[in-house]
Amino acid sequence: MTSIGYFLSCEQYGPRELVAQARAAERAGFERLWISDHFHPWHDQQGQSPFVWSVIGALSETVSLPVTTAVTCPTVRIHPAVIAQAAATAAVQLDGGFVLGVGSGEALNEHILGDPWPSAGERLAMLEEAVEVIRLLHSAGARGEQVSYQGTYYQVQEARIYTVPDEPVPIYVSGFGPQATQLAGRIGDGYCTVLPDADLIRTFREAGGRDKPVQAGMKVAWGPDADVALDEAHRLWANDALPGQLGQVLPRPQDFEAATKLVPRGDVREAIVCGDDPKAHLDRVRQYVEAGADEIYVQQIGPDHDGFFRGWEEHVLPEFR
Repeated sequence: MTSIGYFLSCEQYGPRELVAQARAAERAGFERLWISDHFHPWHDQQGQSPFVWSVIGALSETVSLPVTTAVTCPTVRIHPAVIAQAAATAAVQLDGGFVLGVGSGEALNEHILGDPWPSAGERLAMLEEAVEVIRLLHSAGARGEQVSYQGTYYQVQEARIYTVPDEPVPIYVSGFGPQATQLAGRIGDGYCTVLPDADLIRTFREAGGRDKPVQAGMKVAWGPDADVALDEAHRLWANDALPGQLGQVLPRPQDFEAATKLVPRGDVREAIVCGDDPKAHLDRVRQYVEAGADEIYVQQIGPDHDGFFRGWEEHVLPEFR
């Protein structure tokens, strides 16, 4: 059976709100959590960006649901050795219920230290090496050993992670195009996507991900007035409908804000379910199921979280139990 989780948006909500949403999600019957990892929100209208590892620590003491980062970039802003330590601690805190979701990142978050933003091919090569470093540190830490590593992009000198979980941390890799998806199939323990795209999921399966989990995220704007909900979705998340490579290469929230003014409301309506018709929400989830996703994570955009959790608890989640 498909597992339905809740998507915690660090771009839109502060740490206390995220923890409160996680509690509400568990009460409503959601089975797991995704949480985004950003330095900046996509634009100022979203308005938040707490440090994800602090929030995960709070979640570990608040809910019993497994947590996946969706997704962490371990290549530029934070060295993979530091991500390895953070992920190991999160796995201990969550008693093994932690998945490190990783991706090649966006300039929006990764340019802040003044590093150049590499080409897409180089970003994927950096990601592959970063995953190698993380796994090396985790496995050596489990044996009580130090690691020294000299790679093309990263070096580690006499490092040991002392706080490690009993089992290795699963690393899922995100991909929105064929090249990244093939990498996910080859090196990932699972796959993260935000598209109900059967072709991409098939690419992942054929590239080595045959029996590995596929996680997928979606957004909704639950509310009694579909037009008002669409207004809110367009104001806050029109960036999801930006074409091409813009999501990866624009460097500042104000650049995204300018670009999203060009996104038609109709494009947002196609991307995000708006309103409180349970059938529309069910139909969108089924698109992901039919595409081959094993775990689906839904993010509520609008302010009516009580209505959202009540509506999904009563009308949507029972269909997937």
